Amino acid sequence: MSLTLTAARRIINVAMDTGAEHGWKPLSAVVLDAGGHVLSFDRADGASPGRFEIARAKAYGAVMLGMGGSAQMARAESQAYFMTSVNGIFGGRVLPVPGGVLIRGPEGTVIGAVGVTGDTSDNDAAAAVAGIRAAGFVPEA
Repeated sequence: MSLTLTAARRIINVAMDTGAEHGWKPLSAVVLDAGGHVLSFDRADGASPGRFEIARAKAYGAVMLGMGGSAQMARAESQAYFMTSVNGIFGGRVLPVPGGVLIRGPEGTVIGAVGVTGDTSDNDAAAAVAGIRAAGFVPEA
């Protein structure tokens, strides 16, 4: 099972719908492939234009480090020097907070990541997880 454009769009649509159904602030969502390249992005009406970079940074950190945003945040809290160094290595493109969620295939291999932003980080992560599951993949927040 691979991460196709159709699957990426399904993930984003479900994530955005999840936010709307719960009455959350306007969400933005991006799906990256296993190499950190953008497959698809969407920004809800009313979401600020800077949300693309935030969503991408959440997803980029997840896919490049092989750990979801929640694990990255815990690592940043326990070893700030590590995350500071990682951010330097990746040119400041990592945002270690919930909302960056790994996409694993059925066999457990990382095939990409989702970044969602716009509401609380925990709600962002919940929207990403809903989208990933709806597309038939395994999320790791």
